Amino acid sequence: MAGINIPGVTDQYNTNDTIEKLMKVERIPLTREQNQLETYKAERDAWREINTKLSSLRDSVKTLYSYDNPFNNKIVNSTQEDAITAEATRSAPLQSFKIDVIQPATADRFLTDELDNDYKVPQGVYTFKVGDKQLTLNWKGGSLKDFSAAINKRGNGIINTMIIGASQGKKTLLIESLTTGKENRLIFEGDAKTFAQNSGMITPKSAETFSFGNNSSEISASRITSSDNEQKNMPKLSLTNTKFNDQKVYVSPRGAYQVALPSQVKSNLSNHISFTIKTSREAEDITYALNERGSAPVLPDSGYAEFGGIVIKNAQSDTTIKESRNDFTPLLPVESKNIVFAIMSDGSEKLIETPSILTNEESKIDLPLSEYPDLKAIAIRNYNTGYSFEVSSFSTYDSSAATGYEANHAITQADDAIIKYEGIKITRPSNKIDDVIPEVTLNLYEKTEKTATISVKPDSEAAKDALIEFVGKYNQTIAKINILSQTKNEIIDELSYYTDDEKAAAREQLGMFQTDFSLTNMKSNMSTIISGRYDFDEEAQVTMLSQLGIATNASGFGGGYQSSKLRGYLEIDEKKLDEALKQNLDDIKAIFGYDTDGDLIIDSGIAYKLDKQIGAYTQTGGILALKTSTLDSKIKSSESKISKLEDQLEQKEAEYRNQFSTMTGTLNSLESQSNTISNFTKQNQKQN
Repeated sequence: MAGINIPGVTDQYNTNDTIEKLMKVERIPLTREQNQLETYKAERDAWREINTKLSSLRDSVKTLYSYDNPFNNKIVNSTQEDAITAEATRSAPLQSFKIDVIQPATADRFLTDELDNDYKVPQGVYTFKVGDKQLTLNWKGGSLKDFSAAINKRGNGIINTMIIGASQGKKTLLIESLTTGKENRLIFEGDAKTFAQNSGMITPKSAETFSFGNNSSEISASRITSSDNEQKNMPKLSLTNTKFNDQKVYVSPRGAYQVALPSQVKSNLSNHISFTIKTSREAEDITYALNERGSAPVLPDSGYAEFGGIVIKNAQSDTTIKESRNDFTPLLPVESKNIVFAIMSDGSEKLIETPSILTNEESKIDLPLSEYPDLKAIAIRNYNTGYSFEVSSFSTYDSSAATGYEANHAITQADDAIIKYEGIKITRPSNKIDDVIPEVTLNLYEKTEKTATISVKPDSEAAKDALIEFVGKYNQTIAKINILSQTKNEIIDELSYYTDDEKAAAREQLGMFQTDFSLTNMKSNMSTIISGRYDFDEEAQVTMLSQLGIATNASGFGGGYQSSKLRGYLEIDEKKLDEALKQNLDDIKAIFGYDTDGDLIIDSGIAYKLDKQIGAYTQTGGILALKTSTLDSKIKSSESKISKLEDQLEQKEAEYRNQFSTMTGTLNSLESQSNTISNFTKQNQKQN
């Protein structure tokens, strides 16, 4: 049906093109506003990026002067790391000390006899104790494997068990305490004790004690070796200066004796020898009287005769001794805490240390024979001139029988750790010892083959890593500032660590804020802080960052002018930095943050000033927050304006289409009327 035109469907008069051209003109304000909105969003994203860079830099800066600064970190080295290591707190002083691990702390670890694979653990109430902790298991009876699993499930850090394969068709059960120390013995009670005995884990044993050195016949003179430290004219150590009474030996100044170990004591290395020493200070040091006697002779009174009320005195005795001795050297008082000695079978001696003997009124000595397997006798030698000692008789006890039984297959038995710190013997129940050296925790593993040297040193590597991280984040921040505030493409090309996508994104931001001086001002202020001098101490060797090998031109210009070296980036001379960290760590710590007025609050330094400078931009309500807030308002306003323009354009397009539809309809009607008239005329002409 040619010639038919439907308004809104057919486009006989190119109305769609006409409307589109009209709308293109109408859309100019909308397009302009949409472009402006994209600009606002891009600027907001750029400010957010710079805020992220600055916040990251600020976090790095804070670590350089806060309490957790890396310059206080300590590392600890041990020359016997397989036997002992240590950990130091940030407050630990730099030091080096010597440690001998005589034995690490151990826990009870007991095995049963070899049991059949189908061995059944009978029903019962099984109670295990370790120290003040207790585990009670109501067992319904079952296999050794299920029994082990039930204990482990309820172990609660008290005990642990393990099934170990033995010979063909046999297995053993290991029960171990999880707490070290001789006071933390593994105790079996109730059905647990019955099971331990029946399985061959333990054998009942009564704890027997034995006393010796409690009568005068057991006391003998101590063999005294001459000492170069003895003063001339000092009385020799002697048994005559001791007195036995009421099963105690009273040892006066310069007294000495020894007691031999009975054979029944030496035969069991599980025995401990214990005794007490009570200390008392003499009213007067014996050297006072000895010095008076040596300087002038003291003659007895010549006497007298009396008869009939008449008294006749004898003439004073004549002597050839001079009133004073020019060859006499006054004796000095002696104080010695070394009074107990172990005499070995080969004649050698070992000092049994009593470090607090002169400060404590009573000292208790506990001597494990396992440490002195060749012990022959114990000697008491009072080198002191102003102290006396009251020594009890010696008693022994079998440590393996303290629980009422002994283990048949003990892998280890509960015992304390024993170390020597600078020659002082120390015992602790745990292998983690934190109360001997201030701010240092010792970790014991094995007995040392030779004396271990523990060194506490500054952690220079941690400080170096923190400084490198700071330089990296500083340079990333400066790079972003340069991109946003300048229009030179080479700024982006120089950033070798940027990916192609990052470079493309950077080119879209190039020069975005070149008219905004807040970024250039911030860069200038940061540069001033970085290059400044910080005279925190008159004797300081390092007062500038450049002295660490960190500067905008740390490596020098080399072959000539390089524009990239003038953009504010920091460089690191690693060799120079390593040397500075080694020699001047305290100075480096100070230039990043120090107290100027003595109130113990840091108020100056590179890191402190950078933190305050950056904080003005990144903090809540700061410069960057204000800029993004302003852009957020503009974006919201622009989005509202765009929405209104879009509504207006939609209405306008509808009006155009309505008008053109009406026009098309009218034209079509006129064309139809014209066609009707034309047809009517043609018909009339044919009739005529």
